[in-house]
Amino acid sequence: MTNDSTIDSNVITKAILLKAPIDRVWRALTDHQEFGTWFRVHLDGPFVPGAATSGRLTIPGYEHLRWESLTQRMDAPELFSFTWHPYPIDPDVDYSTETPTLVEFRLTAVEGGTHLVVTESGFDALPAHRRPDALRMNDSGWTHQVENLRRHVEP
Repeated sequence: MTNDSTIDSNVITKAILLKAPIDRVWRALTDHQEFGTWFRVHLDGPFVPGAATSGRLTIPGYEHLRWESLTQRMDAPELFSFTWHPYPIDPDVDYSTETPTLVEFRLTAVEGGTHLVVTESGFDALPAHRRPDALRMNDSGWTHQVENLRRHVEP
């Protein structure tokens, strides 16, 4: 398994080689129920380009947080992307006025499985007081989530 990670002030990147066919990884990313299983979120409906998806996190300690995303692209089986508001931890704050970040899942079929690159970009547009925590927490979060995905799709 190859697992690479980079972070700068604006972009988080995680790359992993998954020992699963590209179609299997695509389904785990884009079927809202499968996504919910490994990401630990209960989504109210499917991902549809141009449409919002909502739900509630099921990660212990974070069950009070809502999931809100806007699906951008679903170019099977190579690119799935959505925008969202990173690390919306305070239920009393309205994050809707902030510019969302873009999350992209890029898949490439390779010998032995699928190379996946997860990129979240746009942190520089966040309010300065929120940027360090959002970047740090989402970097850590994506590290855990790509491992959750690996466990979900690998035999």
